[in-house]
Amino acid sequence: MFEHILIPTDGSPLAERAVDRGLRLAAAFRASVTLLTVFEPFHVFSLRPAQLSVTEADYEDAMRQRGHELLTGGMTLARDLGVTCEPVVVGDEQPYRAIIDVATERRCDLIAMASHGRRGVSALVLGSETQKVLTHSKIPVLVFR
Repeated sequence: MFEHILIPTDGSPLAERAVDRGLRLAAAFRASVTLLTVFEPFHVFSLRPAQLSVTEADYEDAMRQRGHELLTGGMTLARDLGVTCEPVVVGDEQPYRAIIDVATERRCDLIAMASHGRRGVSALVLGSETQKVLTHSKIPVLVFR
């Protein structure tokens, strides 16, 4: 039914459960998977400690390395399940847009993701990335609660 599934994660416990479920679904369908994480791009004017003492190139290298580390568990599970899986780490101000763009570029026929990642005030202020993906994606989206 599905041949290529995009599974985005932000590393939150709920997102990691969605990675597990998405990979198991991929195994059942014998689909390939793209595991994705999106990091916030470097800002010249920032109060974030990670961006105050490094250059833009150093920051992006560190975020890409951290992103690949975040995807390691999913990659291991994919290997154990016999699922072909490729990790992707990108920077974007709007994670929902990166999710849709990567799914489109890689010709995914399903996006499988957690219902939410952030909690508290940041989720209320920023809105749910999942909700934005559901609103803007032309690719079917499976939401794990």
